[in-house]
Amino acid sequence: MKHKVLFVCLGNICRSPAAEEIMRQLVIANDAADSIYVDSAGTYGGHAGELPDARMRIAAARRGYNLVHRSRRITENDFFEFDTIVVMDDMNYEAVHRLAPSREYANRIYRMRDFFTVFPDRTYVPDPYYEGADGFETVLDMLEDGCANLLNTLLQKRSAD
Repeated sequence: MKHKVLFVCLGNICRSPAAEEIMRQLVIANDAADSIYVDSAGTYGGHAGELPDARMRIAAARRGYNLVHRSRRITENDFFEFDTIVVMDDMNYEAVHRLAPSREYANRIYRMRDFFTVFPDRTYVPDPYYEGADGFETVLDMLEDGCANLLNTLLQKRSAD
């Protein structure tokens, strides 16, 4: 059975779709596509159906990531579908936590910062939507670090099971 990971940010147009694609490529590169599935969502539904922000798509494309996810809002049903839910900041953590159908399901929520090694002083992934081009690059750096460590955690857990 596949371990399902859901990345969550505010609008699902910058951070979470980038994390989804970074993780997807890492999963494929590590021959784990048969055991790990990734998706993304947002706590705000105002961008539903839209592609990721053009600035994030451009920055990601320079690194070889093709962001084609269509934005969607997280729902309570996602707690039944996903084993791990990774949020980008405390605001998302609180919103997703309130949506959890029980404490057991709330235990599936993690912050991306929990997986940082290169950015141990950062407590969240900043929203680059309101920043310049450097903000998108910084976010991609943080997500590459966090996703690599998350994948290692999942692979270690899989081999221990």
